[in-house]
Amino acid sequence: MAVAGVDGQLVEIEADIGQGLPSVHLVGRPDTTLQESRDRVRAAVSNTGEKWPDGRVVLALSPATLPKVGSVYDLALAAAVLDAAGSIPSQRLADTVLLGELALDGRVRRVRGILPAVLAARTAGRGTVVVPTAALPEAGLVNGIRVLGAASLGELVDWLRGAGELAPPEPAAPPLIPPTGDLREVVGQDEARWALEVAAAGGHHLLLTGPPGIGKTMLAQRLPGLLPPLRERESLEVTAIHSVAGILSDDHPLIFSPPFVAPHHSSSVAAMIGGGSGSARPGAASCAHRGVLFLDECAEIGTKVLEALRTPLEEGEVRIARRDGVARYPARFQLVLAANPCPCAPARDIDCICAPLARRRYLGKLSGPLLDRIDLAVQMHAQAAGAFSGEEVESSEVVRARVAVARDAAAERWSALGLSTNAEVPGHILRQKFRLPREALAPVENALRHGRMSARGADRAIRVAWTVCDLRGGHLPTAQDVLQALNFRQRGAA
Repeated sequence: MAVAGVDGQLVEIEADIGQGLPSVHLVGRPDTTLQESRDRVRAAVSNTGEKWPDGRVVLALSPATLPKVGSVYDLALAAAVLDAAGSIPSQRLADTVLLGELALDGRVRRVRGILPAVLAARTAGRGTVVVPTAALPEAGLVNGIRVLGAASLGELVDWLRGAGELAPPEPAAPPLIPPTGDLREVVGQDEARWALEVAAAGGHHLLLTGPPGIGKTMLAQRLPGLLPPLRERESLEVTAIHSVAGILSDDHPLIFSPPFVAPHHSSSVAAMIGGGSGSARPGAASCAHRGVLFLDECAEIGTKVLEALRTPLEEGEVRIARRDGVARYPARFQLVLAANPCPCAPARDIDCICAPLARRRYLGKLSGPLLDRIDLAVQMHAQAAGAFSGEEVESSEVVRARVAVARDAAAERWSALGLSTNAEVPGHILRQKFRLPREALAPVENALRHGRMSARGADRAIRVAWTVCDLRGGHLPTAQDVLQALNFRQRGAA
């Protein structure tokens, strides 16, 4: 299986043994790693106890126009050569997909992208897929196809000859619940807590600004704990992306909790969006799919990196162009930005020693088009008192229950459109089929008339108004809900 992005395509491998000097030739647009597999496969076959053909071996990978990348073809190449030499029967090979890298002694090693490859094999109508034993927990997540694990080339050869059996996947281990903090650990900051709840209920993007040490990072880290678990389809999407990135856990491969990704502020465009030499790999934005992408100290991040997020924020997808095509990765995440108000970041604004120009330059990296895509903006202030009062505050469990009710209401409302959150609803749907009453839209129309908001900003404000309405248990946003949504956006513009 050739995996591009999170999509796989079936690759047929043919072997021909002819007369001539002993040699191995690979055709079908192999990359450098695949060219090197000639020596790996020959050594693995010989060290397994099988005879390598003495003549000229030609291995063709079809379709010939598709670029072949990586070492995932090793196991299939070895089987093709042994089949052409008549060393193994071909009955079981006809309906089997082989995935894995070979060591020189014949061991089968794990490779990236096993899950999307198995999904693609099932879609292609194949009945059996053989994967490295180490990847059995990951491959076993796919239903509707027979999954077997091979620890070595010798085990695969015995199975093809009918002299042995390959290991099936064991029952899936209980999902691993990542540790998350509790909202009761955050002191004060009632407005920021409310904004976090609105963001969780509607899937909105959030900007937190304020001096260091007041809880911006703590709040962001607690957002995944307010989100509902991923549904089965979403869980497989996220797990497939992490499989291609090579960051899946061996014991608990299935990801059922919304991921939380927090790249360092020195990350490059390729690290944030995806890329790299050869086949493009997913970046932090795609690894945060169906979860949270947290950019701490966002004012220190390069301008090009921040601007590269504009298209994924709008379309929920990353497209990385290469010479041989375009790799597509899903990237529908919630963006949470955190920044200090200025370089010196004092506890009180009156203590700031930065020049006015320095303050403007500091947050100037957050361009207008990027800020226009942020739904909620909160200016946090230091707590004057009450940090050690011991006053009880709401826990994540209490807030999570309200978020679940609001999300259920939104999912029921948008179910006919195939959407689940307010943040995903297209603007024309909000303006036509679900148009608000004129008195509720008056604040938005007034802001548009005076040039204080773009049309995109108006759509986003209406989405937030729907979320505020869902949280209070209403059926239709009122003017008060719209004003509250506008209040969040106008603070961001200020």
